Amino acid sequence: MAEPSKAAAVSPRLEGKIDNRRRILGFMWKYRALYFISLPGLLFFGLFKYVPLMGSVIAFQNYNLFAGVTGSPWVGLEHFQRMFQHYDFLKILRNTLLLGTYDILFAFTAPIVLALLLNEVRQVVYKKIVQTIFYAPHFLSWVIVSGIFVGILSPSSGIVNVMLGWFGIDPIYFLGEDSYIRTVLVGSGLWRDVGWGTIIYLAALAGINPDLYEASEIDGAGRWRQTLSITLPALLPVITILFLLKIGDFMDYGFERVFVFQNPLNIQSSEILDTYIYKAGLQQLQYSYATAIGVFKSVVGLFLISIANTISKKATGESLY
Repeated sequence: MAEPSKAAAVSPRLEGKIDNRRRILGFMWKYRALYFISLPGLLFFGLFKYVPLMGSVIAFQNYNLFAGVTGSPWVGLEHFQRMFQHYDFLKILRNTLLLGTYDILFAFTAPIVLALLLNEVRQVVYKKIVQTIFYAPHFLSWVIVSGIFVGILSPSSGIVNVMLGWFGIDPIYFLGEDSYIRTVLVGSGLWRDVGWGTIIYLAALAGINPDLYEASEIDGAGRWRQTLSITLPALLPVITILFLLKIGDFMDYGFERVFVFQNPLNIQSSEILDTYIYKAGLQQLQYSYATAIGVFKSVVGLFLISIANTISKKATGESLY
C-alpha cells in the first residue's frame, strides 16, 4: 500500500523537472543563433582562462618536464615557504604594491577627469579630434612606447633634458636612476591608456537625462554644481564597478610594461612579481616556484576584490556579485 503513495508523491516532482528542462531547451532553441555566436568566446575563455588553472597544481610539486604533472613528486607548501624566505621577496613585493597603488591613484582617476572635461566640449569636430589623439597611443605596443620614452628621456638628446638645460639643470638619466623609474612606468602607462579608459565613462555620461541639467539651470546651478550634483552621482555606479575590477588586478601590474624599461641600474625599484616570475620560470626553469608566486598573486587579488566588493555593497549598494 505504501508504494503507490510514494510514486504519487514523486511523480509531480519528476514532471516538474521535465517541464523545466523542456522550457530551458525551448528557450535555448529559440535563441540558438545567439548561443552559436557566443561559442567562440566561451571556447576562448575555457581554453585560455580556465584550463590553464589546472596547471596551478604544480605549485605544490617539484615539477619535472619528463615526469609530467602525474609523475612529479608532491612537496606541499615548500615553494611558498621558499618564496617568503627569499632575500629579495619583500623588496619585490614592495615594488609591486607601490606601483599598484600609484596605478590606482593616477591611472584609474585620470580617465574620469578626462571624460568629464571631454563632456564639457561642445564643438563636436574638436571633441572627436581630441578623443582620437588620446585614443591612439593605446594601440601601440609596449616595445614602441618604451622606444618613444627612451628617446624623449635620453640624457644626451631627449626633449626633456633639452628643456631642463634651458634652466641650467644638468641632464638626468631618468631610466638609470631608481628614484625616477616608478614615475616613468606610471607616466608611460597613463599616456598610453588614459584615452582608452574614458570610453566607458563617456558612454555613461551620454546616458544621463538632459532634463536634469535643464532643470538645474532653471534653479541657477552652474556647470561646477551640475557636475557635483548630477554628473558624478550618475557616474558613481560605473566608477564603483570599474574600481572593483581594477582592485582585482592590483598585483598584476603587467610584465611587458615594466620589462621593456628595466636595466641593471633601475632593477632595485622596477623588479616586480610579474618580471620575477618570468625570470624564475622561463629563464631559470623553476616552473613550480614561479607557479607558486603566481598562485600567491591570485589569492591576494581574490582577497582584495572580495573585501572591496563587500565594502562597496554595504556603502553604495553596487557590487560585482
